[in-house]
Amino acid sequence: MSNTSFDFVVIGGGSGGYAAARTACDLGLKTAVIDSADELGGLCILRGCMPSKSLIESANRARAIRNAKQFGLSVDNLSISTEAIVDRKEELISDFASYRKEQLTDGRFAMKRGRASFVDQQTLQVSLKDGSTETFTFSSACIATGSVVHTVPVPGLEETGYWTSDEILEAKELPESIIVLGGGAIALEMACYLEGIGKHVTVIQRSNQLLSGSDRDVADSLQAAMESRPNLDIFVGTSLTKVNKTPEGGKQVHFLHNGESKSIVAAEILQALGRKPNSDGLNLESCGILRNDSGLIQCNEYQQTSCPHIFAAGDVCGPYEVVHTAIEQGEKSAENAAVLLGRKQGDLRKMDYRLKLLGIFTDPQVAMVGLTEHEAQEMGIEFNSASYPFDDHGKSMIMGELHGLVKLLADSTTGKLLGGAVVGPEAVELIHEIVVAMNFGATASEFLEIPHYHPTLSEIWTYPAEDLIL
Repeated sequence: MSNTSFDFVVIGGGSGGYAAARTACDLGLKTAVIDSADELGGLCILRGCMPSKSLIESANRARAIRNAKQFGLSVDNLSISTEAIVDRKEELISDFASYRKEQLTDGRFAMKRGRASFVDQQTLQVSLKDGSTETFTFSSACIATGSVVHTVPVPGLEETGYWTSDEILEAKELPESIIVLGGGAIALEMACYLEGIGKHVTVIQRSNQLLSGSDRDVADSLQAAMESRPNLDIFVGTSLTKVNKTPEGGKQVHFLHNGESKSIVAAEILQALGRKPNSDGLNLESCGILRNDSGLIQCNEYQQTSCPHIFAAGDVCGPYEVVHTAIEQGEKSAENAAVLLGRKQGDLRKMDYRLKLLGIFTDPQVAMVGLTEHEAQEMGIEFNSASYPFDDHGKSMIMGELHGLVKLLADSTTGKLLGGAVVGPEAVELIHEIVVAMNFGATASEFLEIPHYHPTLSEIWTYPAEDLIL
């Protein structure tokens, strides 16, 4: 047993936790990071953003080769090696992870490998991987423990068995058919990866649309594009009833769809019904730290928990499970801790989600910034919206990318842009034009003053902008 005192202790060494620790060190706080994972790096690098995008890149190129004939190209005997795809991914992730490990162990802060739990509002106990225990006292702390796979109680699902995205990312051999349970970002990205490399995929979504929370026209546009693929079927508005193994060794999912009982058989099931906060086991009750019904740690606009000198960042507190948000939350947590400790002058810094941003690497991609129509309505904002399809846009027609649309929302009184969405080619890149415009408070009229080169994908934004000022 040993006892060490720190100004700032971070629990979790992922993107949000590292950002908090780096910022705290820059502000002169004596800092420690506690991480219980088998491998340093965090979800994004090891099992999330980066590995999934590596696999998806291979699938997109395979899909492009399959569609080469429309461009006057003949490609015969396409061969796909899942083993080579995963090997490339592992080489990339090893490089990314080694860099993050260097950052976490370069001596700027104490790095402890173990599981932390609160003793009280100023004390942490850490069970280290070598079997020993250390006790840390702290003046301030940040919880950045991320999220874990969420499971749902479906009769027979656990007994039948399933894969999660972790298994998909590692699999050098894949079944020829797979049922994907879920219609969120992870589920749909993995579905597009599997379909792209030639597997038959069936998506079963409980909500009445894909991407719950997005505008219906955005979700429907993506669904139409995905259903145009030869080996991809989608069912929305379902209720799972049971899962079982078939005598032949397959896995069968039973569900209700439009009041009718259906069942699908595949070689494997991907359970992708979301993730939940990794907040269990921290003994938060000892500090009076509150969580909501979903397990998210409750934070105010300064990232303070219900114990004001303890902050939280990333998936463990939400409200959005994206890396750049976790990083900003971690940075603000450290800066605000420094203010509380008298190490930094000024007021506490608030999080601003006006430019909340989401990108989904399906095929076609989906991206959104700012408010949806539903959110604007809930806030009582009067707005106008306009959209324009890619199948009537010159550059996307040349590219053979005919699915999807762009959409803009603007305040009906001021004309200021409130939000944007895109389903289509390079959507996650295209959305940043609207992010920049909204960051500077542009109106639809001001946006139209920006020159757009022809022919480019980005000039498609001018069409809904024109409609908003007519």
